[in-house]
Amino acid sequence: MANETHDGGGAAPKVSRRNLFKQAALAGAAAALPGAAVAAPVAAQPAAPTGAPGPEALETLTAAEADILEAIVARLIPTDENGPGATEARAAHYIDRALAGPLRASRPAYAAGLAALDDYAQSTKGASFAKLSAKDQDAVLSDLEMNAATGFGPDSAAFFNLVRTHAIEGTFCDPYYGGNANFVGWDMIGYPGIRVAVSEDEQRMSPKPRPVRKSAYDDPMFTLKGGGHGHQP
Repeated sequence: MANETHDGGGAAPKVSRRNLFKQAALAGAAAALPGAAVAAPVAAQPAAPTGAPGPEALETLTAAEADILEAIVARLIPTDENGPGATEARAAHYIDRALAGPLRASRPAYAAGLAALDDYAQSTKGASFAKLSAKDQDAVLSDLEMNAATGFGPDSAAFFNLVRTHAIEGTFCDPYYGGNANFVGWDMIGYPGIRVAVSEDEQRMSPKPRPVRKSAYDDPMFTLKGGGHGHQP
């Protein structure tokens, strides 16, 4: 389904789509359900974009931090011949929103980690991370994953795993949380969306399930009153 390495020539199989999908196939579906262990929204659900992602107002990250994070998630789950990736899913936007709310405890780790990553890119590749070629970006990320990059606390692998986890959440979560724009993440793994009933044909797995293109919180049965993650009507 997906290429084993990133486009751009970087031989970094551990950060390939294929390996991410192994983790995301279950995590993405679980994240779509109410009460799942993903970041809760900090604002009402935005309208799904109809075109390519454009500039968005930042809630937590600085503009420089956002540029670095956008470049990271774009390499973790890249856009390629197989279809859209984390960029189109707006995974970085999901992370930015969550850092203002449920993931606020991770804000210092992002500030320190993004700065350390950019410093490491400058010292080893001669340019800021966002300006490197895809091949060099993959090389830097591979160093982080293998805990070979310097300047991180406690270590580079911890920061890599933190961002990868949140990139997966942002790509495959229920769109209510600010990621998975236009349901590109669900389409990527063939997840048809929330349904409260399954037809006989769907149970036989004969036809391909008809995609349900809505958030779980668009269904009245999942609306939580008096608290919780759901909308207030």
